[in-house]
Amino acid sequence: MQLADDPSWLTRAENLLLFGASGVGKSHLAAAVSRRMIEFGKRVKFCSALALVQQLQQAKLHLQLQLLLKKLDRFDLLVLDDLGYVKKTEAETSVLFELIAHRYERKSLLITANQPFSQWDTIFTDSMMTVAAVDRLVHHALIVEIDSESYRKSAATTRSTTATTAETVVQSKRS
Repeated sequence: MQLADDPSWLTRAENLLLFGASGVGKSHLAAAVSRRMIEFGKRVKFCSALALVQQLQQAKLHLQLQLLLKKLDRFDLLVLDDLGYVKKTEAETSVLFELIAHRYERKSLLITANQPFSQWDTIFTDSMMTVAAVDRLVHHALIVEIDSESYRKSAATTRSTTATTAETVVQSKRS
């Protein structure tokens, strides 16, 4: 709540890193923080990490990567949702690293990921790049680890229980 009520963390180019299993609300929190920053007049771009990485790759192929990185500088906050779904190819991880390095101490990133840092070798192609990316991200960051059950799983269980209860009531009324 403190981050949502005070946009000064963007002025300081701090990052917000949200970790947790699938379905615990990372993307929802990222969207809520993003919306609040927009209400403060900040410019925010919210995108899936995979989509942005593909866009960065295309720009690099056309020798336009630096131009795209500068265009992204217009945004006070750049949200990369679901970083763990980026494929581990040299082309993808190199542009992701370039983005992280480019924004370091200049502009804020909000990243959601299913994997903790200890598993980021599954994202980046080599351990030196992993260490360098993590080092830049955490230097000025708030790290939130969400340890909870999946909301989707919980909702499905509730629906299943409700349906079973309703079916039992219908069968009782027939008897």
